[in-house]
Amino acid sequence: MSNANTALVTGASAGTRHPQRKEAMSSLELKIPPPVVALLIALAMWGIARLAPAADEPSVRIAIALALAVVGVAFSVSGAVAFRRAKTTKNPMKPQAASSLVIAGVYKITRNPMYLGLSLVLLGWAVFLWSAWALLGPIVFMAYIARFQIAPEERVLASLFGREYSAYKAKVRRWL
Repeated sequence: MSNANTALVTGASAGTRHPQRKEAMSSLELKIPPPVVALLIALAMWGIARLAPAADEPSVRIAIALALAVVGVAFSVSGAVAFRRAKTTKNPMKPQAASSLVIAGVYKITRNPMYLGLSLVLLGWAVFLWSAWALLGPIVFMAYIARFQIAPEERVLASLFGREYSAYKAKVRRWL
């Protein structure tokens, strides 16, 4: 492993002032399943939205919320089906168990359709709740997932699939 890869794995870099903080942050990697993170954030969004008044036109916001949620579920299910077809692990907590690199179907559009789907469902939930504060939920989810789920997954996939994964990563965006 090169020094650059070692720095990525350990979180160390030249000029790191707080190695304990980096180590504590690394300990959160791959610990909480993304659907659990999404559910916790959705509950927090609901709690925050209860403090704000509801919208005047509920039918429009419900339609938009429902459309976002349906698209989100479609992305998530498409990603899970692609994994099943490839006969590789769907367990986000054990990316090292991946037996193949899935790049077909929805994976031609986004490298993370299941996480994108959860993000869209949370966005739909925020629209339904109609609270500006609830809009923080999808943002917090995406930031958390990018740092504590996707980054470690990408390190593992790079080590397992090397150039094939690098080429895929160069061609397909992380989100959209």
